[in-house]
Amino acid sequence: MSQNPRITFVDDDPRASELFARFAKTEGLTVHGFQSVSAAQTWLEKNATDLIISDLKMPGLSGLEFLQWVRSRDQTIPFVLITGFSTLDNAIDALRLGANDFIKKPYDIDELVKLAHRMLRPDAATEPDPNDVQRAMLGNSPAIAGVYRVIDKIRDVRINVMIEGESGSGKELAARAIHDRSDFASKPYIVIDCGALTDTLLENELFGHEKGAYTGASSTKQGLLEVASGGTVFLDEIGNISDAMQVKLLRVIQEQQITRVGGVTPIKIDVRFIVASNRDLAQMVSEGSFRHDLYHRLHVVRLRIPPLRERREDIPILIDHFIRHFASRYNRPAERFEAGCLERMEHYHWPGNIRELKNMIERAVALSSGSEIRFDSESQTTPPWATALGRSPTTGAPDALDADYPTLDVLERRYIEKLLKEYEGNREKTAQTLGINKSTLWRKLQGYDQALADDLLP
Repeated sequence: MSQNPRITFVDDDPRASELFARFAKTEGLTVHGFQSVSAAQTWLEKNATDLIISDLKMPGLSGLEFLQWVRSRDQTIPFVLITGFSTLDNAIDALRLGANDFIKKPYDIDELVKLAHRMLRPDAATEPDPNDVQRAMLGNSPAIAGVYRVIDKIRDVRINVMIEGESGSGKELAARAIHDRSDFASKPYIVIDCGALTDTLLENELFGHEKGAYTGASSTKQGLLEVASGGTVFLDEIGNISDAMQVKLLRVIQEQQITRVGGVTPIKIDVRFIVASNRDLAQMVSEGSFRHDLYHRLHVVRLRIPPLRERREDIPILIDHFIRHFASRYNRPAERFEAGCLERMEHYHWPGNIRELKNMIERAVALSSGSEIRFDSESQTTPPWATALGRSPTTGAPDALDADYPTLDVLERRYIEKLLKEYEGNREKTAQTLGINKSTLWRKLQGYDQALADDLLP
C-alpha cells in the first residue's frame, strides 16, 4: 500500500465525491472520484488503488457489475458498496459476490471515512488505541466514561450485549464501537431496525428464503444473519418484535443456525448479537410482553447509555464537534453560538438526546451566514432551549417563563405540539426533528392525550 492510501470513489452525484474527498484529505487519504463505472474502469486499467467505494445504483453500469469486474481482476482490493434501504437485497448479493462491506444512505461522512480507514487497515482493530471509542462517542463525563470501560472489556469477547437507553442517546454508536474494536472488525457489521419491519419482512431479511418459498420468490436469497456470519448483527428496537419472532430468534441464538423461509436444511452461522431498545425490557418481561428466556440469552452483558441530560458536561464538547463538522460539510464560516446559548443548551433536557442536538446544530449551521450563529434572523427558528432559563438568547430580556417555570414534561409537550402544528400534523417530520422514531413520538402523544394521538392517525 502507498504511503498515502488511494481510494477510488464512484458516485454519479459529483457532490458526494467532492464532500468525501474533502473530508478524506484531512485524514491523509487521496481520493480519485468518478461519476460513472466506465470512467473508473478506464482509470483503473492504468492505475493502482488501495480501496474502492462505489454507489450501487447509477446510470449505465451498476455498482454490482463494477464489483464483478473488479473481482475478475483482483480478489484482494477492499470494496465497499453504498446502498439505499430499497436496494438492500442487492447489497446482500454484493457481499456474497465479494464486497467487504456496505453502508446505507443517508450515511454520515465521518462514518464513511472511518469505514475507509478500517478497510485500509483491517488489522487496526487489534492495535491498542484508547482513543478509538472516544472518537466514536464524544465526551469525558463520568457517565460516558463508564460506557467506555464496559466497551473496552467486552470488545474481544464474542458475547451477546444488550444496550439500553433512550432514543437518540447513541445506542448504535456504542454497538458500532464494540464491533470496530473487536478482533473481527473486518467482518460484516449489519444493522436491522426491528421496529420498521413487519414480521414477514423481518423473517425474510433475517433468514432469507429459498426459490419458490412464496409468490414472487423467483430465486434463492441469503438472509442477513447468514451474510453476517463471522461478524456482528445489531438488532435495534428489539422490544417491538412479536411473540412469534421472539421464539424464532431465541432458537437462532441458542443453536447458532438458521433455516431459510421455505427451506428445510439448517445453515450454521457465527454471529455476535448486539440488541437495543428504548423500552424497559425487564419491565416487559414482568408484564409478559417479552420472553424471559430470550431476555436472559441477550442480557449476558448490559450496557446502559445515559441520556444527554445525565452528561451535561459533555454538551460543550458535542456542540463544538458538530459545529465544526457541519461547517465543513456545508462550507459555512460558523464557529460558535451567540452569547448565552451554551448555558441554555446545557440546562435544556433534550428529549431527543444527541440526535436532537445534532439535528438542531446541523439546521442552525446550514442556515447561518457568519462565524456566530444567531437566532434573531428570519432564516433561523427559535429552538426550544432558547427559553430554558426564561430569557431570550438574543436580547437577554425576561419572558413569560420567569414568573412560573414549567416542568420539563410540559416544555416537551409544548415543543412537540409546536412542531406538529408547524408540520401540519406530519408525525414523520416531527419525529425526525426531535431526533426520535415515530413509535416513540406516538407513545408520547398517547401519554399526553389519546384524542390528540387519534387525530394524527395516518
